[in-house]
Amino acid sequence: MRRPTVFFLTAGAGLVLASVFGSLSVPMTQAQDATPTAAVIEPTSQPLTPSTPQPDGVNLTIYNQGTSLVQDRRTFDLAAGVSTLDFTDVAASIDSTSVSFKSLTDPNGTSVLEQNYVYDLVGSGALLERYLDQQIEIVTEDGTTFSGQLLSGRNGEIILKQENGQVLVISQSVIRDLRFPALPDGLITRPTLRWLLDSLGGQQQVELTYLTGGINWTADYILLLANDNKALDLNGWVTLTNTSGATFEDAKVKLVAGDVNRIQDQTQLYAMDVMPTASMAPSAAPPQVQQREFNEYKLYEIQRPVTVADNETKQVEFVSAAGVPATTFFVYEGGGAFYGYYRPVTDQYYGQTGITTVQNWMEFTTGEDNNLDAALPAGRVRVYQEDVDGSALLIGENTIDHTPKGETIKLYLGNAFDLVGGRTQTDFRFIGSNIIEERFEIRLRNRKETGTVEVRVPEHLYRWSNWEIIGNSDAFTQLDSGTIEFRVTVEPGEEKVISYTVRYTWPE
Repeated sequence: MRRPTVFFLTAGAGLVLASVFGSLSVPMTQAQDATPTAAVIEPTSQPLTPSTPQPDGVNLTIYNQGTSLVQDRRTFDLAAGVSTLDFTDVAASIDSTSVSFKSLTDPNGTSVLEQNYVYDLVGSGALLERYLDQQIEIVTEDGTTFSGQLLSGRNGEIILKQENGQVLVISQSVIRDLRFPALPDGLITRPTLRWLLDSLGGQQQVELTYLTGGINWTADYILLLANDNKALDLNGWVTLTNTSGATFEDAKVKLVAGDVNRIQDQTQLYAMDVMPTASMAPSAAPPQVQQREFNEYKLYEIQRPVTVADNETKQVEFVSAAGVPATTFFVYEGGGAFYGYYRPVTDQYYGQTGITTVQNWMEFTTGEDNNLDAALPAGRVRVYQEDVDGSALLIGENTIDHTPKGETIKLYLGNAFDLVGGRTQTDFRFIGSNIIEERFEIRLRNRKETGTVEVRVPEHLYRWSNWEIIGNSDAFTQLDSGTIEFRVTVEPGEEKVISYTVRYTWPE
């Protein structure tokens, strides 16, 4: 007797043809095919001469907004006339409305009659839906086998009607195996693009282009600050994260930095930490990533093929520099944030925040004269500094926006432990119905044992836009229409006092 051919499906082992007696056994986990195939159509040994010869492969352009453009070239043997071509191993997060298909070998003789995105994947849920009202077998964890007509497979339960008419309700949590007679038509093991083509036939190279979500990149920067706080070493890493549902083997990867307008944003972002060592220094090898202009954006191209695996985070160094001049400084902003003028503020106690913390900041520029000469895409920055034993310790972390060459980057690192500030309103009075005079004292204490510090003290003149400083203990700079800034040095163990009086007037 000839043995029937059935499909046998197990988790992680893929879809295998077997000539056996018996039935299809499916564990409760969704099956995945471990061996990718290019398509259901195999190439022949008699190729046509391509009019535009290009190597098969994948170009992957990743935007830092959670979107990627995939350009995939493969060679197939097409039947003459109308035929079906399945293009497998595409991203599960594909935007099916963005797909473009063309034949590079015979673009005029090959036309697309129909295009479909097929995503009805094999899984226990899909099989249960297909086998309603049909006979299946269930094996529970204790080895008991039940068979009968499938009435329902939803809400975590399977309902069977046995031959004697008895109805069984079995919780899916106690099921070891589900057995089906065969694999139903229409189910596939991975997302597939399917075309109905009309062509002259023969071996042809085709190119598929589409947008997908689930792939993102960001920049991660490691800064090692010198112990004298006057220079830093910088290493920048491209962090790629792929959760698209597809693996891209030996892809040519390009990264686009900038704010590309999309109708619907897709987000982001996973990154792993890179911990510097005391000997961290820029690599002397040729750069792995080449930077260039592209339209109004920055484009970074990795100079070697990269495999971007599904559910993987990968890092590639793209910029490095040593001895970049840097400056650290302190800021005491005792008056809090300022949101602009709306009406005259006459409440005496407005703006009394009680803030005593002094912020620690660092700044450097991205210009060529500062040994960097690089545009830095938006990303996360970690700043380290060596301890006395040579180990690097984290002293601050922040983010930066897209920064062109030659611009200044300012990073808030944290609050200084040994510096304390205080801000006190020492006078407040109405000179008239539309005139207020207000006086403040700002006290800065340096509790360090050694080291003179400079503290920047911005003061927001928030009561009204028409103001005048009529008395001040120290020189100041006007930063904008509503802010002045004092810069003072404070010796170890010293308390520095700054005072100023401001007069506000507004129309009656």
